[in-house]
Amino acid sequence: MSSIETIHVDGVWLAAASGETREVLDPADATTLQLVSEGGAEDADAAVAAARRAFDEGDWPRTAVAERSALLRRVADLLQRDREEIALIESRDTGKTLEEGRVDVDDVTNAFRYFADVVMNESGGRVVDAGSPDVHSVVVHEPVGVCSLITPWNYPLLQASWKIAPALAAGNTFVIKPSEVTPLSTVHLVKLLVEAGLPAGVANIVTGAGFPVGQRLAEHPDVDLFSFTGGLVSGTKAGAAAVSGAKKIALELGGKNPNVVFADACATEEGFDTAVDQALNAAFIHSGQVCSAGARLIIEESVRDRFVSELARRAEKIKLGRGTEDGVECGPLVSQQQLDKVEAYVASALAEGAQLRCGGARPKPSDVRPATGYFYAPTVLDGCHREMKVIREETFGPILTVETFTTEDEAVALANDTEYGLAGAVFSADTARARRVAARLRHGTVWINDYHPYLPQAEWGGFGKSGIGRELGPTGLDEYRESKHIYENLRPEPVRWFAG
Repeated sequence: MSSIETIHVDGVWLAAASGETREVLDPADATTLQLVSEGGAEDADAAVAAARRAFDEGDWPRTAVAERSALLRRVADLLQRDREEIALIESRDTGKTLEEGRVDVDDVTNAFRYFADVVMNESGGRVVDAGSPDVHSVVVHEPVGVCSLITPWNYPLLQASWKIAPALAAGNTFVIKPSEVTPLSTVHLVKLLVEAGLPAGVANIVTGAGFPVGQRLAEHPDVDLFSFTGGLVSGTKAGAAAVSGAKKIALELGGKNPNVVFADACATEEGFDTAVDQALNAAFIHSGQVCSAGARLIIEESVRDRFVSELARRAEKIKLGRGTEDGVECGPLVSQQQLDKVEAYVASALAEGAQLRCGGARPKPSDVRPATGYFYAPTVLDGCHREMKVIREETFGPILTVETFTTEDEAVALANDTEYGLAGAVFSADTARARRVAARLRHGTVWINDYHPYLPQAEWGGFGKSGIGRELGPTGLDEYRESKHIYENLRPEPVRWFAG
């Protein structure tokens, strides 16, 4: 299989300076999907240099807002033109279903259109009342400069758009490093940026490993902002390297997210069915490889037995397989490494006393096709408690743990008993209770009687170790800008502070 050039620097597609390549695997059957360029520190340096020149000497940072907005809209149109092609790339690369890939492309399209609208609808600055008619004072926004963008393997295209769209809307240049496991859709997105007319050097991509490429992009002295989405351990290391250079940083580091279900949500058959269905959706979409996955079911004790029994029954019926096949509801895990981690988490939970209600193993070869893929059966672990590793750590797989409560205060305490704070949900037929609990949860996004939807116009990010800063919404644009106060004296005269 021939390799493709996946490093884009200063408007040119290149092989790695070292000539090295990497195999991108199809997680559904563990075969080679594509050979891509395996960049290194030299490629990262070249990409940053191109972005620096484009920012300092090029036109993009000084391009009129209307032109930047128009380009983002052209990109959105191109995404829809290539919707099926990109969805297939995303499905094959990550293992998710083809329908999930289509939803991702639509969400990415919405992100580009949202930030195109935001910058167009802004005024020329915020006028500040200086207390004198002889002073004109205004706060304006300028692009921060060269941005290093690091994205994860689970939602490569979506997470890239959450960074690229506001970065370009604000007038920045950037270098992006997608996960070495799933780089293909981001490469396609950069091609669309070029096709839409983005000037050379504004958008650069280096495919390669977190070390040395990601590390170099974090510490590079010519980078002004470092934005990372991924795991806690690697994110904190990269963030520390970025902070040492006094860069702006934005980190989204995952979550261990509670799904709190009160008994009153299950008082009717319709309510019960909805709560169970949403619990499945929360935990097992994309095989649980979602930073906001509702991996912790916190259920009121009085309905626990019936709820968990039905949950396990339905989880066992989830159809596994290649994401492009009709009828498949859940694809494989992304890699052998991730499969090994999930197996280890289940083993540790069982050793610590959890009760296996379903799953807990790879499916039988006769139950899934292709049998050589990185598949793991949706797993429900009952009788869990806070001391368990599977409760404390982000498993990033199809594992749903069950904890119980008897009072509202206990439910809130359990939900907040985590180092993370990205997202959570409350299911209750009592509107006052649901809103009361939502207000008490220390999580960046809280759903009431729903799970997983997000809006590009609403901020996304977490409390605690879930990260620093916010993506999406007006704040997501502000992450990529600097504020400047311009104070103009309309009637200058001597101050006479010094007598001489």
